[in-house]
Formats: sequence, C-alpha cells, structure tokens
Amino acid sequence: MRLGKVTENVLKRSVLKPLTKQAYKGSAAVGTDCAFSIKEDGSVMLSATMPITFNSDLAGFLAVEGASNNILAMGGTPVMAVISILLPEDAEEPEIKKIMNSAMEAAQLYHMPISGGHTEVTSAVTRPVITVTVSGVADKDSFAKVKNAQAGDDLVMVGSAGIAGAAAFANDRAEELKSRYPAHMIEEAKEYNRYAIMASEAAVAIKSGVRAIHDISYGGVFAALWEMAEGAGTGLEVDLKKIPIRQETIEIAEFFEVNPYQLLTGGLLMAASDGIGLVNEYAKAGISAQIIGKLQSGNDRVLINDDEKRFLDLPQADEIHKVLG
Repeated sequence: MRLGKVTENVLKRSVLKPLTKQAYKGSAAVGTDCAFSIKEDGSVMLSATMPITFNSDLAGFLAVEGASNNILAMGGTPVMAVISILLPEDAEEPEIKKIMNSAMEAAQLYHMPISGGHTEVTSAVTRPVITVTVSGVADKDSFAKVKNAQAGDDLVMVGSAGIAGAAAFANDRAEELKSRYPAHMIEEAKEYNRYAIMASEAAVAIKSGVRAIHDISYGGVFAALWEMAEGAGTGLEVDLKKIPIRQETIEIAEFFEVNPYQLLTGGLLMAASDGIGLVNEYAKAGISAQIIGKLQSGNDRVLINDDEKRFLDLPQADEIHKVLG
C-alpha cells in the first residue's frame, strides 16, 4: 500500500466496518479524527491519537499538537496525554531526550501533563515512530461533529496551509534551504509553535454556533476539505486563491517540489450557516479567518483557480513523506 494514511476505501472496508457494533454512533467515521462517548449526564469523553512516522526534530511537538487540536476541534478541552516511542536499534539516548523535550514543550502550551506511555527499542522500525494519545472532555453545548454540516454552509478557515510541514522542513533541512533563501525567512518558518494551538480559534467557533469543525493536519487542506464534505454527505466548491497560506510556505514547498495544500497543516476548517458573521467574530478576537468556499448539494467537489475548475481528488499521502521519509 502507499505511504501515509490508508485510502478511504480501505479505511471503510477494513477499519471502520468492524467497529460499527462497538463504537458510539458517529465516533468512528470518515472525517472524524476524535473518538467520543456521550455519558448519561450529557458530558462527553474525547480521545484523539496522532502518529508521527517521519524524521523530524519537531516530531514530539507535532504529535502532541495534532492530537490536542483534534480534541479542540470537537469543542473539547485536552486534559492528559500519553506517548509511545518506538526506536530503531541504532538509536541513542539523546534522541529520546529530544523527542520528549519536544513533546513536553507542546504539552505545556496546552496546559496538560504527559501522564505516561511506552518507550521501546525494536527491530520493527527503521526510524523513530512517535504516537501520542490525548484525552479530553466536553459538554453537550460545546460538542461539535462533522456530520452536522450541510449543503449551503460557508466553509471558513483559520490557520495557514502547509505551515506545519514547512516548519518541519525549515527545522530539519535548513542548510539546503539556505542555498536559496535568506536565513530570516527560514527562521520565521521554524516558529510554528506561535501558530500551532487552536484553542482560541476553536472557542470562537463554538461560541458562534458553527455546525462543524475539522482539524486540518495530515494530508493538508485538500484532505480536510474532502473529509468535511464526506462526513456531511455533500459536495463543495472552493476558491484556491482564498485559502490562507504564508509566503515562506509557498517558497519552501516550491524548493522541495511539494504541494503545500497537501502538506501537514495547523488550522481549523469550519462549516457555518453565516460565514461572514463568523469571520467578523474572529476579527473581534484578533484572529484572521477567511471564507474559502461553500458546501454544495450533490457530490461534486470542485476547486476553482481563476478561470480553471477541477475536481478535488480523494485524500493523498501527505507531501511531507516525500522529503522526510
């Protein structure tokens, strides 16, 4: 099979189908990156997992950040993380410390502990594999699901396309980038921790009553768009030029010949009945948000780039694997 997340057909056929009798209805589904269980009192228990299988000094940080933002995107609060680290036989102790320091930096930003986990050296892997599971809680008034979205909703995005992948490239392949770009641009791309946490962004969305929130991570913006529409059972139409993206991400993606819209991202995609109103609420909070398109009736998922129109493809393997393995 291809690198990265398994295809949607494999996911439905071999992963989700066996879970249908066990998982809470809607918890295990395409487009749902966070498992949930609703208790009798209406409170919600949440759990999200993020694996990092590519080589990066940011691996620990990205694993904690990705799982935590999945909790936030469901209207929850991250409360605890556990971490699993599988190391190849040639690994040294400083590598473990680097992973843990990176993970702890992210956990501190979310004001939660890393409460346990597992660390092992094994011949089963050729590079470190870091998996973080974050537990969270939500109440019935803040709980959000992708399937609440519907045709006619505006698609609103906060964050920036490909920013997490660009940060990983800037951290791990800085010397190569310096052959073309100034040092200050590379340093700016490295500072992903300033943009990673989506707590304030998720809070504004929940308060504004959005129909659905989806964390943008593996597979980038294109994967999130597909998963939002698939979860809602709709089509969509999106203007490529309206998708927020930083200039350094564009430059770094061009250097490594990858598509920034299919690159690991930090951000949220929301479906809102009143996109303009939501953008205004974000502006009041000092957060930049952009209407990038709309969910449509039917199944067509269309990307518009000036006069060109094309159909959105099924989610592809994240472009980060082409560079970092």
